[in-house]
Amino acid sequence: MRGVSELLDRIAAVVGAHGLIADAAEMEPYVLDWRRRYRGRALAVVRPASTEEVAEVVRLCAATRTGIVPQGGNSGLCGGATPDASGTQIVLNLSRLNRVRALDPLNDTMTVEAGCTLAAAQEAARGAGRLFPLSLAAEGTCEIGGNLSTNAGGTAVLRYGNMRELTLGLEVVLASGEVWDGLRGLRKDNTGYDLKQLFIGAEGTLGVVTAAVLKLFPLPRGRATAIAGLDSPRTAIALLAHARDRFGARLTTFELFSDLCLELVLRHFPDCRPPLAAPSPSYVLLELTDGESDAPLRALLERGLAEAMESGLVRDAALAASAAQADALWALRENISEAQAREGNNIKHDVSLPVSAIDAFVEHAGAELARAHPAVRVVCFGHLGDGNLHYNVSPPAGGDPIAFLAHQPAINRIVYDAVARFGGSISAEHGLGQLKREEILRYKAPLEMELMRAIKAALDPLGIMNPGKVL
Repeated sequence: MRGVSELLDRIAAVVGAHGLIADAAEMEPYVLDWRRRYRGRALAVVRPASTEEVAEVVRLCAATRTGIVPQGGNSGLCGGATPDASGTQIVLNLSRLNRVRALDPLNDTMTVEAGCTLAAAQEAARGAGRLFPLSLAAEGTCEIGGNLSTNAGGTAVLRYGNMRELTLGLEVVLASGEVWDGLRGLRKDNTGYDLKQLFIGAEGTLGVVTAAVLKLFPLPRGRATAIAGLDSPRTAIALLAHARDRFGARLTTFELFSDLCLELVLRHFPDCRPPLAAPSPSYVLLELTDGESDAPLRALLERGLAEAMESGLVRDAALAASAAQADALWALRENISEAQAREGNNIKHDVSLPVSAIDAFVEHAGAELARAHPAVRVVCFGHLGDGNLHYNVSPPAGGDPIAFLAHQPAINRIVYDAVARFGGSISAEHGLGQLKREEILRYKAPLEMELMRAIKAALDPLGIMNPGKVL
């Protein structure tokens, strides 16, 4: 090809004029990440409407060695879907690939395209009397392709698993422009390497996911929700063990948050109310779901919490008596991130640890932060049931939030060193993107990095798939 204009002309011939955005002002929403931390420049934003169009665009980019940045709902938190500043990469936005291709209630599967929003996938499953259980705060905006690329988790991983466990098959456009059709709805397929797992969690660096076969489950008929006040993360871990023993597979959600988290929500969301008569240092939101009606589940949850109070694990608890009350309890958990954003700039960490090590991590990391940066406020919350914490650090009350961000490298080192000390991971469900691309070199063994680079070189020898992300 003779140059950029010819490449764009050829891409436009594939996706149509409405599928190509080359005006800088119109590209702005696509080159700025959700947290407004990363801003890049793009050669163009390309919005294909089919797998065939994606494949042809990738072939054209491979011929010119043009970098491709796959993008879905652009709701990521690590800059993984934002182009660099060179203006030489295209953003391949998949939002127009948004069809539900097939629903198979008897096989408990559905096939959806990458641009389908999570909320739309959930609704399609409900329409067939089934549940797709992935649940995230951004579910109205985030898309299935992005959920796959970051191996999304959310609030129901404890019972259903993350996207790796929820995916049976993929369709992927490789860096060569070839299409791998792995859309199989099989739960047993021992015919060699499980190729789909290479692309789940790879953040678009190995290929472009265009569709997936997802697992479905029976739609729960009953729901019971409660909040419990506790002394510490240590007693929360003990309560989790009690809840697993008492409730078994019915235990769907077990979310931990601190008193500071609740304080911020109550401050910035005046419609929210304190859930208990007296404050506690820690809180847990529990939810049971089942094929039974609400009443038996509520009775079971009430008995289990009463036992926990008698044994001293729980200070106090409140059980939702209606769906509206359950939603009000959920609002206390779901509004934490927005409350912290309204409070001001903060330094975010998405980490995972063995559940048994969480209390020791929280105590150690908190002490190290207090020693190095007195009066910082730790906003700690997350999915305790699967060991995933959002361990965020805010400046001292009344401090300068902009100046505070200058301490981010040092604070990251304290937190991540503590995570490594207790056998954890510095990224649980948000991915590496640009944000942790260098950090991971400190915490992964050289052999692991060598193996990852070898896989990248094998599948993307020209290095055009999401350059500068993950590796």
